[in-house]
Order: sequence, then C-alpha cells, then structure tokens
Amino acid sequence: MTRARSGTGGGLPPSVPMTTVDVAYHLATRGGPLPVVFVFWFSGRAPTLDAVRARVADRAPTVPSLRYGIVRDRTVFRRADRFAVEQHVHEARLPADDDGSAPGRMMLTHPMAGGGRPSWDVWLLRGDDGYALCYRTDHALQDGVGAAHAVRALLDDHPEAGGPPPARLARPTARGLVNAVGDVVASLRGGRPMPAFDGTEMRNGVVCHAETSLARLRAIGRPRGGTVNDVYLAALAHAVHTWHMKETGTAHPPLPVVIPMSVRTAGEEHAPGNRMIVARLLLPCDEPKPGRALTRVMAATDRLRTSRQRDATRLLLASAPRAVGARLGTRMVNGAVVAGPASSVNFGQALVHQGAAARRAAVFADLAGSVPWVVTLTSQHDTACLSVVHDASVGGARELPDLWLAALLELEQTA
Repeated sequence: MTRARSGTGGGLPPSVPMTTVDVAYHLATRGGPLPVVFVFWFSGRAPTLDAVRARVADRAPTVPSLRYGIVRDRTVFRRADRFAVEQHVHEARLPADDDGSAPGRMMLTHPMAGGGRPSWDVWLLRGDDGYALCYRTDHALQDGVGAAHAVRALLDDHPEAGGPPPARLARPTARGLVNAVGDVVASLRGGRPMPAFDGTEMRNGVVCHAETSLARLRAIGRPRGGTVNDVYLAALAHAVHTWHMKETGTAHPPLPVVIPMSVRTAGEEHAPGNRMIVARLLLPCDEPKPGRALTRVMAATDRLRTSRQRDATRLLLASAPRAVGARLGTRMVNGAVVAGPASSVNFGQALVHQGAAARRAAVFADLAGSVPWVVTLTSQHDTACLSVVHDASVGGARELPDLWLAALLELEQTA
C-alpha cells in the first residue's frame, strides 16, 4: 500500500539543513538512531492493523515532519515523496507485563528504519487486558514536543484538539546570557561527583514507570507557589536521596542534570528537527526533607525563568557556527558531566483513536552520550506518568519510580 499524494510536496523544500541540536544528537549517537517513544495505553478491544494503516496512509503525507529522512553523511533532512505504509506501521503481541514496561522494552530494542527513509514508525501492541499504540521517531529528526504534534496529527480522531502549547520567546536578559555561558563553562570544567551512577557499564537501557494524578502534583505545588515541574523535580531529587542513603548510608551530593526546554513557536508545530535547548540544574539530592528540596528547585527554576535563560541559550546557539555549537551540545549532555536529561512533555488532552481514549501516556528516549539515565514526566489529560530509562548496570535505579511516589506522599503530608 504505497501512497503518493500529488501536491503534498508543494511548499516543502527537497532538503532541509539539520540544526545545531540535530547535529549534536547525530554526533552523540555516532550517526545511529536515538529512539524517542510515545506509548499510549488503551483498555478494551484493539483496532485492526488495517484500520491503523489506513489512517496513517491518509494522514502521514500531510504532516511535513514525517516527510523527511536523514542523510547522515551530509547532515541534512531529505524529503521523501513516496512511502510504503507497511514499512512504517506494524503490530506485535505484548508479553506478560506486570508493571507496564513491556511496550517500552520492545520499542527501545527493536531496530529502526534506516537507508534514508523517514525514521518513524507506529506499532499496535496487543495485550491480554488491553493494547497500546506506540509512535517512535529518531531524536535527530524530532524533539519531544515536535513528536507530540506529529503523533496527534497522525493518530488522533480530532488532530487539532489539544497538544503542547507553543513557546513564547522573548529578548534575553544580560543575566540570562551570563547563566547560559556559565552552563557551557561548567560542562567544560569536568564532572561533579555522581556516586549513585559510579560503575555504569553502558550495556543497554531499561525502562520503568510510575503513574499518578496530575491534580495531585498541582495540589502539592500550588500552596508553595511551585509548578507541576517543580514538584516532579523535587520528588525526583528526594527519590535519589532515599535510594542512595539506603544503598550507602550517606547523602548523595547535588546531582547535575539538564532540563530540555522547547523553543518551538506557533507555526512550527510540524517542522522537522529539534527546536529545543537545555539548561543545567543541580537536583538537591543532599536535602533530607523533600519540602526543602522543593524550595531549592523552585529557586533554581525561577532563576531560569526570570533571567530568560532559554532565550539566551537559543541566541547563543544561533550565533555560533553549527559544528562548534553541536560539539558544545554533546559536551553539555554527556555522562561525564551530567546524569542525563530530566524532561517533561505536556501532551494535553487524551489521545482518542477510533473512538477510544488513551488511559495514560508516556514519553521516553533511549540513552546516548554515555548518560546513565533519562527521566521524563508525561502529562495527558488528568494523569502524569514518570518514566525512567536507566542503564541496566545501575540495578537499583528501578526503584526510583516507587521512591518518587513515596516522595510525593511525604510532600503531601508535610504541606
């Protein structure tokens, strides 16, 4: 079932140069793919593979970001005017799964499309008590927000409803520029101690999840003036604190992570490539009380907002030669200097596919650049899902989702 739409190439250039961030991912993976995965869990009877393929065949030609493959030796995106839907939409049977991690395990280990084809796919995964729809793309081709717009346009019954809000960019401040340069300098100086991840062997990524109510996170943060993201990061810091204390009897020092921030504006929803920057943040894992950890996280994120560091970093990337900026980017997101990304994606309204609404969603990416973990909080409608992808050699990290939930409970009890 090969579809070619006359006119769907109109207005789309034959090739698009990769941005600095795209090239950074390309370098970090040594030219290989880095999967970004969206998983949507559904109850009830699954649709047929033919029905899913029919929707994808109808929608994909109209979504610009799905029309490009990566020419890796030239670091450009090249437009594909034809695609075979059988090469992009697949089905499989889910193995027995007690914790919801089976779709993630499958998506992180199954090979991705290559050969210059658009590197995305859709999977219908059938289980005993429901099913999952998965969308997978290469991080060099799409960031999390771009992928969220793509999966909404590709699969949702009402593709115009919901979705991540656009970034509202502003003029950077002098303080923001100083902070952005400071992040670069910190990444060049060498690493801070990260004893929880000593001995990482970089074998392969393992994914685990925890689910809670989005209203719960809001209720914890609101009286203190904190956001959902602040609560998520503070509870994550306390989870690492508890995990390391149990393992060693000592407090973990502040843990360096990077916070991805979108710069994808209105009108760029379906542009190929990464429209994002990162900022360095120290998770206060040395803090024995999660309430105090939340205060410190709020102070750090407030500095990012008020200094407009996102805008400053965007300006620095735009003004630097692409090769230089990409090399610096790989240094900033590298296991030698940070534990990895701690990101969040607000998907918005629940994905509805052929009349069925997803009961929860999760976004996660595989490991790259020798980082030992990637943590993501995914919000969909009224649920929030924490996903931790960690190297298999860091065995105790599988406890982090449960410890994160325990930290939320402690924050509620000390409100």
